Amino acid sequence: MKIQLKSKDEIEKLRYACQLAAEVLDMITEHVKAGVSTKYLDDLCFQHITEVQKATPANIGYRGYEKTICASINQVICHGIPSDDKILKDGDIMNIDVTVKKDGWYGDTSKMFLIGKSEPHNQRLVKVTQECLYLGINEVKPGARLGNIGAAIQSHAENNHYSVVEDYCGHGIGQIYHDEPQILHFGKRDSGLEIKPGLCFTIEPMINQGDKRTKVLNDGWTVVTKDGRNSAQWEHTVAVTENGYDVLTKRSEEALD
Repeated sequence: MKIQLKSKDEIEKLRYACQLAAEVLDMITEHVKAGVSTKYLDDLCFQHITEVQKATPANIGYRGYEKTICASINQVICHGIPSDDKILKDGDIMNIDVTVKKDGWYGDTSKMFLIGKSEPHNQRLVKVTQECLYLGINEVKPGARLGNIGAAIQSHAENNHYSVVEDYCGHGIGQIYHDEPQILHFGKRDSGLEIKPGLCFTIEPMINQGDKRTKVLNDGWTVVTKDGRNSAQWEHTVAVTENGYDVLTKRSEEALD
C-alpha cells in the first residue's frame, strides 16, 4: 500500500477543488425542498459545476455512474441515483454527495438536508452523525493512528444507540478520486496507519438508526439499510498539517478550526 503525501503546494491545489465542491452544496441548499425531484437538483449541480465553475462533475462516468450527485433519501445509506421519480416529501432527510474535479484534483464532500418539518428522531440522527464526523476529524494529528478516527465515531454513535455502517469507508484523495488509505468509521484506538503531515483523505461516517447491515438494490448502486430504518451521512476532505488538520471542504456555515 503506497500512501501519497502531498506538499503544501499540492494541498492548495486540492483545497481549490474542495472549495468548489463545498460551494456546490452551498448553492443547492436553497433549492432543496418538498416537491422537487432529485433529478432537478442533479441538473442544477451539473450546470453550476460545468458552466459557473468550469470544472468537471467527477461522478459522471465513474464506474458507469451517470449522474453528478448522489442523493440518498431516508433509508438510503449512500449512492442514491437522482431521478425524476424521486420527489422530496415533507419530513424526508437526504444526503447530497458531490465530487468536483478541477485541474486534475478531486474535492469530495457531502451534507445532510432536513426537508420541511422533520420528526425529532430524524433530527437527532442527523445531528449525532454530524457530531460523529467532527469527533473523527478532531482525532487527526501527526503521530496519531487512523484507528482513533473510527474509534471516536463508533463510540459516539453507539453511545447514542445507533450503529456504524462498516461496508463503506472514507478514502485517500488527491489526483486520484479513491486512493489509499481506507478510513474506517469504526475500530480500535491506537491501531492502524500512523497519521503524517501531507496525508489527505475523506471522513464520511454513515450512521444507522437500526442495525449496521446494508443491501444494494438491483440498480447496482443504491445502498439501503437492510432493516428499512433511516441512515445519515456527512463528509469532509481533510489534510493533515504539522500540528493537526485542515478541513479543505469546510463550508461558510460551519464553525470549524
